[in-house]
Amino acid sequence: MQSETRKQLLKLFTEAGDTFLSGQKISEQLGCSRTAVWKHIEDLRREGFEVEAVRRLGYRLKQMPDKLNANELQLGLKTKRFGWNVYDQESVPSTQQLAHQLAHEGAEEGTIVIAEEQTAGRGRLNRIWHSPKGTGIWMSVILRPSIPPQQAPQLTLLVAVAVAQTIQEVTNIVPDIKWPNDILLNGKKVVGILTELQADPDQVQAVIVGIGINVNQKQFPNDIASLATSLAIETGRTFHRPKIVQTLLQKLEQLYEQYLQHGFLPIKLLWEAYAITIGQQIVARTLNGAVRGTALGITDSGTLKLQTEDGAIHYIYSADIEIKKQ
Repeated sequence: MQSETRKQLLKLFTEAGDTFLSGQKISEQLGCSRTAVWKHIEDLRREGFEVEAVRRLGYRLKQMPDKLNANELQLGLKTKRFGWNVYDQESVPSTQQLAHQLAHEGAEEGTIVIAEEQTAGRGRLNRIWHSPKGTGIWMSVILRPSIPPQQAPQLTLLVAVAVAQTIQEVTNIVPDIKWPNDILLNGKKVVGILTELQADPDQVQAVIVGIGINVNQKQFPNDIASLATSLAIETGRTFHRPKIVQTLLQKLEQLYEQYLQHGFLPIKLLWEAYAITIGQQIVARTLNGAVRGTALGITDSGTLKLQTEDGAIHYIYSADIEIKKQ
């Protein structure tokens, strides 16, 4: 966590853009001495920020490092709530684990937990999620929607849309979504999303959304190399990770507000525009066995609708989906 003074300073630099800010103006805005301003500037420099100082003009931020911490994430952040309460960690077993704890302790909606590395990152069904240091985005977001628990799976699809929109914006490549929330580029997984619930029988207390994005990895371990990819592998470029997080938080907040005001239908239509599953021959592997058939789409609640060869309709609430090659 960072001080309120540091948050205000980063907001000032964000609003100033390429304009210099005088030390006097900064001290007035922050309500602190010129000496304290200088100390804050020096702290930013030690953390890798390039702050230009020009006599009689003041200070201007020229460049920020590719670090996933509150300073970098909040400089230029355009959300109202999401991302303004940040728990940044160099290394954690799992951001989900810490986010669950914070949610139980009353952390506000829009709080994020983000780490440079996860040593025990996990996906659905407790699978390992490869989370090497300094290469990807490993984060969890705390939501507190006033919805009944049975509607919570809709948020999984909402997050998938926000991530897909973000990838499309930063790479100019349109990703695919495989139900419910696998994000694919050229058939390989680039993002994992894990949605978990804290709820009473009739009311959601918190939804903890874990998001893992493979950003700048150049290679993967042999056991997942044929299944996983990264933004860097697919584009031949490296990306500034804080900027991707900022874009994602902005899109997530917009979609979330739209969902709370207008329900799931607008999200459903957006999700279907990215969906690779619809119309495909698939195998849905559930806890009760495998179901083979054609994916017809999703219901208004987000459940997958599948038709088997005999014409029977099956509703899939949770499964691993394999798309059969035609």
